[in-house]
Amino acid sequence: MLYPSIDKLLNIVDSKYILVHVASIRSKQMLENNHFQMKESEYKNKKELGRALEEVENGLIKIISDDKILEKSA
Repeated sequence: MLYPSIDKLLNIVDSKYILVHVASIRSKQMLENNHFQMKESEYKNKKELGRALEEVENGLIKIISDDKILEKSA
């Protein structure tokens, strides 16, 4: 079973495509910088992509859509 579940993540993120994009960027950052936002023992996943999804679920990654940026600048 995949953790965290896609259903929980889609309550946080509006689109599967945005979720994939954010998770891929974050997992590449983890690989390049070896920087994690939680202790390594707190992650349930061993791979960076799963860990990035866990960070999204725990609210450690904020996703700002273009619509919200446009509203603030107007």
